[in-house]
Amino acid sequence: MTELILVRHGETDWNRELRFQGQSDVPLNAVGHEQARRVGVCLAGETVHQLVCSDLTRTRQTAMPAALQLGLDSLPDAALREQNFGVVDGLRIEDIKAQFPDALQQWVKFQADYSFGGGESTRHFHARVMKALWRLAAAYPAQTLLVVTHGGVLDMVYRTAQALPLNGPRQADIPNGGINRVRMSGAEVQILSWAETQHLADMPPQPIYDQTRSAKPPT
Repeated sequence: MTELILVRHGETDWNRELRFQGQSDVPLNAVGHEQARRVGVCLAGETVHQLVCSDLTRTRQTAMPAALQLGLDSLPDAALREQNFGVVDGLRIEDIKAQFPDALQQWVKFQADYSFGGGESTRHFHARVMKALWRLAAAYPAQTLLVVTHGGVLDMVYRTAQALPLNGPRQADIPNGGINRVRMSGAEVQILSWAETQHLADMPPQPIYDQTRSAKPPT
């Protein structure tokens, strides 16, 4: 049994601009750095044996305050990156409508095996994410890991734990800087808590996305 404290990276300017970030390497903005600082303070008194993060800048920057508070090195892991959206990475929904209208129409059908050109389907993404997390759970049995990653990765964890299909829009609340706790044991993923945001009280409101993926860029 391994417990994971899963944190979504802090806010970036691309979050504010409603752009698909995917695997583009975008840094935190000022709000994101403050969210990261608060995550570090919130987790300072907890027992954490290892800190792992996606190797992209926004997750490494988010992990840094917690690493300092916990006295841990942050281990980057490319398998924890956001989903690869190929040709639409960096684009807003309006841009995609103009440049790739047919591809966007296919994408908003929420089919697990569809991918944008040069990108990664949800099914392949899910397999990558869960393989990485099971690998970490096996490497750190009976320990607690802090994992700093992306909204799409957390969506895959939530779907797995709740036995939800890979088709269909996201159903979980996954705020920037939110803290989520799961337990991995055998073939089971159990949610202990989800979308903890008490540490983000009085922060500026986060961007409001439509509940369909057509207006909710993955980050």
